[in-house]
Amino acid sequence: MVMAWWFELTLPRIGLGRFAARGRIDRWRSTAKRFRTLAVELGGLMIKVGQFLSSRMDVLPPEITKELEGLQDEVAPVPFEQIRTLAEAQLGMELRNAFVSFEPRPLAAASLGQAHAATLNPEVAAELGFAEVVVKVQRPGIADVVGVDLRALRRIAGWLSRVRFVSLRVDMPALVEEFAHVSLEEIDYLHEAANAETFAMDAAASSASSGSASAASSAAASKAASASADTASSASSSTRVQAPRIVWEQTTPQVLTMEDVTAIKANDVTALHRAGIDPHEVAAVFAHTMFDQLFRNGFFHADPHPGNLFVTPTHPTTTSASASWHLTFVDFGMMGHVPENLRAGMRELIIAVALRDSRRLVASVELIGVLLDGADTEELERALTGLFARFGGMGFAQLRDVDEKELRAFSTDFETVVRDLPVQLPENLFLIIRSLSMVSGLCSSLNPSFNIWEVVEPYASELIEEEKGGAAGTVAKEAINFVRLTLGLPGRLDSLVQRLEDGELSVATPKLDRRVAGLELLARGVISAVLFTGFVIGGAVLLPTTRLGGVALLIASAPALIYSLATLVRHRTLSRRHRRQ
Repeated sequence: MVMAWWFELTLPRIGLGRFAARGRIDRWRSTAKRFRTLAVELGGLMIKVGQFLSSRMDVLPPEITKELEGLQDEVAPVPFEQIRTLAEAQLGMELRNAFVSFEPRPLAAASLGQAHAATLNPEVAAELGFAEVVVKVQRPGIADVVGVDLRALRRIAGWLSRVRFVSLRVDMPALVEEFAHVSLEEIDYLHEAANAETFAMDAAASSASSGSASAASSAAASKAASASADTASSASSSTRVQAPRIVWEQTTPQVLTMEDVTAIKANDVTALHRAGIDPHEVAAVFAHTMFDQLFRNGFFHADPHPGNLFVTPTHPTTTSASASWHLTFVDFGMMGHVPENLRAGMRELIIAVALRDSRRLVASVELIGVLLDGADTEELERALTGLFARFGGMGFAQLRDVDEKELRAFSTDFETVVRDLPVQLPENLFLIIRSLSMVSGLCSSLNPSFNIWEVVEPYASELIEEEKGGAAGTVAKEAINFVRLTLGLPGRLDSLVQRLEDGELSVATPKLDRRVAGLELLARGVISAVLFTGFVIGGAVLLPTTRLGGVALLIASAPALIYSLATLVRHRTLSRRHRRQ
């Protein structure tokens, strides 16, 4: 964090951007290596952080994500004797009595537990309809490790909450408490088993009701979006999402036994092609599935990294280009719930983004609770309008082709607008943002030219049809809005006149304000330069007669010179930005 602050923010702002860019790739790679080593050494929640970063292939450089990929699946396994002792204590019997076979070598070792292949006893297998299972056993002592990590996070949150810039935007203690709640649930395997069954039921219900949504999506989507959207919608009309079945008889708070659903890892593009499955289709279906979880069901998988997602061919073949398949989610320890009011705000937000409606987008952000009371949203609306006009509809691959100077200038201006707004991240948005970030990263790895707009726009069309109930509902809603506006107009005019008479009416002139700020900055620089000159001249005059006084004045001139140079460099940067505007 300190390196990023120094090299990516501080140095470019004082005109040393080229210097900061030197060795950037090596610096990223070195930082990622050190973090990976630290995460494996500490274990626990640090590995969760590494998994999240390794999934951000859409915004993080490949030098970082490639280095952290190893954290997706493998950490050092616990010796089998420790696993056996814990599992037998939890199950109340020896493993040889609970299972026909139990593989000592783990299939995978993760941050909180490790998984072993096993075979159920014949009578249990006959009753359930499957024999091969995966037994997930918690790492001995992991509860204590998580407790230490959470205490450290709480301490850091307390420090950050004293920083005004952070406290105005995020309630860090509340955010950590939410993460603590989720983490403690994740080490309760009975809770995870219940989540798996709830997820499976939701997926089945979504598949049963998705046919009509598919038709609405196809009718409303643009030609550019139709290919991916129709793929996603038609895919969701069948049972395209599944979860492993739970063996409750062999499940306890620290041991979870479930159906073995191991298949093609979701980001294994080579294996997907070998099975006749189009990775682009997988990306579209996966994005649509996650949107359903977030915006319709309100119960979503909050840890959808490639290690927790399989693509399962239902009719394995190496010749068919359109092989039948479904997505299989695993690891339901980290799940999120979207309250109805937040879901309504998020639905409004995705519709506003699809329509490129900046005013509606600001209103949806207010509804979600990100913007605090008293925020001046007019400048934000103007910035969003410019954003949609220039970059709307572009995917990550297209953004890479945009002139770097133009993109940097626009992002700097947009950052200035957002930084001045009183915003705060509601605590229940943490898992949603985390999940969407992983979705974006995985889709970009499956399809380098993946364009999220191709999924957002048709999906928003489905939401619009559901919300408005067709054209009649649209007209009725607009009529109500018009009547409400008309009835409230006299009161608003009276309030405007009263404020004008009282001298309380203010006019927002952001460009003029920025230019005035630039002049003030220049004035401070000139004053510092004058002080520097005065100190130098005074010191030179006094030096022959009073050596101590002369030296003191010359030393005192140094801070004035440094401040003057820094201020003038900052003013030059602002002037360039204004000229671009």
